[in-house]
Order: sequence, then structure tokens, then C-alpha cells
Amino acid sequence: MAEEIVPDDLALRTGRRERAIAAMDAHDLDVLVLGRQANVRYVTGAPQLWVAGTRPFAPICVLVRATGEIHLNSTWDEGIPEEIGHDHLYGLAWNPMTIVDVLKGIDGAATARRVGTDAMSPSFAQLLPLAFPNAELLDAEVAMKAARRIKTPDEIRVLRGALGVAGRGLAAAVSALAVGTTEQALNGVLMEAMTAGGYSTSATQDGAWITSPEHSWRVGRRDRRIAEGDLVAFAAGALADGYVGEVGRTWPVGDVRGADALFGRSNELWERLIDACRPGASAGGLLAAYDAAGEALPPIPVAHGLGLGFDPPVISPDLPQTSADERLEPGTVLAVTAYVWERGVGAVFRRDAVLITDTGAEVLTASPSPAQAAAGIS
Repeated sequence: MAEEIVPDDLALRTGRRERAIAAMDAHDLDVLVLGRQANVRYVTGAPQLWVAGTRPFAPICVLVRATGEIHLNSTWDEGIPEEIGHDHLYGLAWNPMTIVDVLKGIDGAATARRVGTDAMSPSFAQLLPLAFPNAELLDAEVAMKAARRIKTPDEIRVLRGALGVAGRGLAAAVSALAVGTTEQALNGVLMEAMTAGGYSTSATQDGAWITSPEHSWRVGRRDRRIAEGDLVAFAAGALADGYVGEVGRTWPVGDVRGADALFGRSNELWERLIDACRPGASAGGLLAAYDAAGEALPPIPVAHGLGLGFDPPVISPDLPQTSADERLEPGTVLAVTAYVWERGVGAVFRRDAVLITDTGAEVLTASPSPAQAAAGIS
């Protein structure tokens, strides 16, 4: 029997919608025309069905600031919140002019002065002015990123659930770690455990890999067999109730010479990273934490936002000035990565979700690593 599709709960969608309208106020946008799935769900609270991969921009959702009314592209009402009536739903259409006619009929379309979109295609760049004849078309992604960056208490609650799904998947994969098994087999165990909990969409594809003692990052073929003396990294990512939860850990196989020192370096780096997660601080402090710990920056983002997908900010060695200009705000949730490597030993990879609070940082994940367990650190 198929599971019923239900919208996000009332408190969650109401809190997000208030932030979206506040962002419209701040950027003086009369109407939002949204096509990106994360933005559509953020505003509507409706899970989008039959959507996979990428697709061209289309006006999937329209939010009118003056009235708060939402118009949504949907051919049925399953999973649609009760505040979005049938008369505010419009179906799929091959002819884009049919969509334009729908937009023309929205109250406020004819008088809107500033209309924001979160993406654009060449065809709709020509067609949207027909629907909003007196409006200037603007980039709304700036406003949506500002709204989504700060999480409401209800979003934090749902994020904790997603992190729990990822953590259970990681724990199952660690329990299956043994000499002779393969990277892909461990990845399969991880994903099966998340699916057993009712969440079949993973946020990451490579869930387990043998860290290389000869190269600072992953190289060579995939699906290698685990051997005594390997350091195996696990990265669990789950998409649960629309939100992404990520957690990463490294586990030794048997006695790994030099691993204790490497885990010690990882713990020292982690403490510096947490110290950098202060409200109002520059996000570049997370990059500086690596330098202060004497560790090389990894070839991946040191931190990125978690939420309905991949939220801002992105703190990466490839974007040093952008990272320096970013400020960490209370309510932001980051997936923070500590990565240390030693030639001849391998790497220790750790990723945790960190909530920036008014007074500091709160770690939302709770899966220990071997070194943490030995030191009594949760």
C-alpha cells in the first residue's frame, strides 16, 4: 500500500513563509516566481512529486507579497497544504503561453512593479514580461538564500531527524566493516539502513572509502577490498522530509600504525573549527583554523550550509575572499569538515552538523569516532 503524501506540518511551513515574505519586504519584491525545487518547498510546504534530476526553469510557484497568496503548479491536491485552494493550482502544459495566461490571471500580476525569479531560461525571459507587463524582472535567489540561511526552530527539529537517519546509516556501515568486504558493499549497507527507515534518497553517493596512505585525497579505482591496517572513511547523507543531514567518520581496521596521532590531530583541528563557529565571526575563520592547527586545507569545502538541499554559505579553499566576507549568523546550520592526512598512514575524515547559536556553536550530530570514544568525547 502506497504511503500517503502529506505536506510539511503547519508550524514548519508557516515559519518559512514568514521568512520568505520578510525577505521580499527587504528586497522590495512584489511577486516571487519560483522554479527551483528547494525554494518551492520552502514557500509552499508541498513535497514535489515526479521530480528527479535537473530540468529547465518553469514557473512552478508564485507568491504574492501583498496578499500572501500562493499559486502552485500541480495536477492534483495530494500533499498540498489546505491554505492553497484548488483554484490556486494550475496544471502542466506543453504550451508555455498557457502558463503565461495563468500568471496573467493572478491578482496583483498586472500592477506588480518588481518581480523576482530564482532562475531563468531564454524563453521565459521573453514570456514573463507578458504576464507582468509593468514589472522589472529581478534575481530573487539573493532573497531566497537570505531567507533559507537562518533556520526556524521547526526547521532545526526536522534537520535533527534527517541527521538521525544519516547517523543510523553510518552506524550500520561501521558495524559491517570487516577485512575482505568492499567499499561498495559498505556503501550498500549504509544506504539500505537509511532506506529501511523510510528514506530512499541519499544526499551523497560515495558512502565509504579506504583513505590513501600515498595521496592526500581519493585516487585510483573504487570498490577496493578492505584490508588490515586500512583507515576507512564513512560519509552518510540523507534527504529526509526535504532536509539534508550529513555526518562523516573514519574507522581503523585493526591496528593502524600512526593512527592514534592522526586522530589526535583531527581532534585538535576539530576544537579549532568549533571555536571559529562564533556568531558574527567571519566564515574565513574556519579556513584559518586549518592553518592554526598546522594542517593543509582539503580539496573540498571546509563547511557548507545544511537545509532544504545545499544551503549557503559555502566555505571553501577555492573561495577565500568569499569565505572571508561571509558572516556566521545565529540560526545557520553548517556541515563542518575536519580532514587531516599523513603520508604512510592515511586520512581521518570527520563531518558534523553545527548550529550557530547566539552564544557559540551547538553540535547537532552525536556519532563518535574511535578516538573520541576512547577519550570519552561524544
